Amino acid sequence: MKSLLQNGVDRNTPRRELGLFVVPVKAGAIIRAGFMVCVDATGYAIEATANPDLIYLGRAEDGVEVASASNGEFTIQVRTHNAFFYANSKTDPVTQASFCQPCYIEDGETVAATDGTGTLSKAGRVVGIEQDGVWVE
Repeated sequence: MKSLLQNGVDRNTPRRELGLFVVPVKAGAIIRAGFMVCVDATGYAIEATANPDLIYLGRAEDGVEVASASNGEFTIQVRTHNAFFYANSKTDPVTQASFCQPCYIEDGETVAATDGTGTLSKAGRVVGIEQDGVWVE
């Protein structure tokens, strides 16, 4: 196979900085600034809840309430590629034994050590544990 460079054809591939991106919001969703943001099976953003079928994205940079709009009519900025400080579960707390291990979404601002026997989605990796919360990457 001939190289594209041998043919004199280059490609200026567009790129985007990671760390802050915009996600279309699901109809009826309320997402509060500073809370965890996920997408559900539809691919639209929602505030994190105890649900095994969500994909964690990061932290909401602003808030949005989509009362009577359609899917994707509103967007939200989501911060990624950082560690965020969330509350630690009172019933299934993250401990030092969880360091560098996954933690799980208990609600929009709380993480748990386990997936609650398959009832919670993965939030991210534990990168710090303090007395009043957990750092999640």
